[in-house]
Amino acid sequence: MGETHPEKPSAAGLRIALVASRFNEFIVQQLVDGARAALMEHGASAGQIQQVWVPGAWELPFALKALAGSGRFDALVALGCVIRGETSHHLYICSEMARGIAQVSLDSGIPIGFGVLTTENEEQALARAGGPKGNKGADAALAAVELALPTDAARLPLPFDLRVPPSGSRGLRRAVSSTDASASPRRR
Repeated sequence: MGETHPEKPSAAGLRIALVASRFNEFIVQQLVDGARAALMEHGASAGQIQQVWVPGAWELPFALKALAGSGRFDALVALGCVIRGETSHHLYICSEMARGIAQVSLDSGIPIGFGVLTTENEEQALARAGGPKGNKGADAALAAVELALPTDAARLPLPFDLRVPPSGSRGLRRAVSSTDASASPRRR
């Protein structure tokens, strides 16, 4: 079975929130700029993109949960940077933050692009925030867009049935037959 990749996913019409951590803001701002530029390059207008700042990576899941539950967004993008310090503190922050973000996405049915850098040092972070390793904020934004787009279930090489979605969700679940009332997108 061949892989299916959209040539250039369109963000036109999608409502997207960028949720960014202020900790290591000089790096995170570059991720935000990359995410915003990628979304605009793929058809989003400035009015479709909302920016929310939180104190640190630990607070990302809480803000994402509130935004996902608002019914106002088709996709969310988590942006942050955790750099290893002298203690094991970063392990707890990264683990629980990543788990929380994944749980919000799974519970809400709203795709969340994961653009949180977890690096050993500042040099590695800068390389991934617009440096030689690209911009992971842009990558996360486009991943969220791709999952928020309507899809054709017959093309998806997934091992589960998309015909039984959680109620009120969009994105991949739009592949469900329009005759299934429980699969209709959330009312605006």
